[in-house]
Amino acid sequence: MNISVVIPTYNRYEFLKRALESVFSQTYLPKEVIIVDDGSTDNTSDIQKNFPNIIYIYQKNRGVSSARNVGIKNAKFEWITFLDSDDTWDERKLEKQRVFHQDNPSVLMSYTDEKWIRNDVEVKIPKKFKKHGGAIFDKCLSHCIIAPSASILHHSLFERKGLFDESLEVCEDYDLWLRIAFDNEIGLIDEKLITKYAGHENQLSFKHWGMDRFRVKSLEKFMHTNKNEIVKDMLHQKYKLLLKGAIKYDKISDIKEYEGRIKLYE
Repeated sequence: MNISVVIPTYNRYEFLKRALESVFSQTYLPKEVIIVDDGSTDNTSDIQKNFPNIIYIYQKNRGVSSARNVGIKNAKFEWITFLDSDDTWDERKLEKQRVFHQDNPSVLMSYTDEKWIRNDVEVKIPKKFKKHGGAIFDKCLSHCIIAPSASILHHSLFERKGLFDESLEVCEDYDLWLRIAFDNEIGLIDEKLITKYAGHENQLSFKHWGMDRFRVKSLEKFMHTNKNEIVKDMLHQKYKLLLKGAIKYDKISDIKEYEGRIKLYE
């Protein structure tokens, strides 16, 4: 099993070093590690001095989706895994996934459970992020349960399902997993083999109010190509939640917009 690792990064030199140390500590090493620097203005380019065996690609700032897509397009091997530059892997992560896919050759994507650290303290993960394996499309609709850093995919999935949607500033992973999970089983290695860190600056997951606004865009796009009652019901629920948020923040134009959309699904 030949694996390419794709790591998008932006102004996270110190975190990136920590992430790469976890990659090169794997009990099963990848064939290549691709860093896509999305326009960093710090000393991220120096990472090549610390890790001379990596492939370093620089581009002007175009967002995490673009950076991941550039990595995918440059990957030479059939299995692709992602690592966000502020996350780390348990040393057994790739080995566990290699064994899973050898035992389950028809499954083209898997992911692992995760650990959350906030301000150096492990925190309890909310129940809504419980991990599931198999036919999990319905489990992926409400919110994103698969961390990019936990995933590994066969390259053929990108050929059939497309890449990350570069028009989505956030929830781009949610969008891609929906497309894949719709008609593919997804394997679960039910062990906490990645660590996600919070409490530092520039985290996209804390940047925007009403993250469901971006999930709604993805669900609407999905409905254009796959008419689905479960997706329709979820859109209706999310419109109602966004309407409450718009009212709370006194966003008049958004209130009118979501009132109109709710009527479409009544």
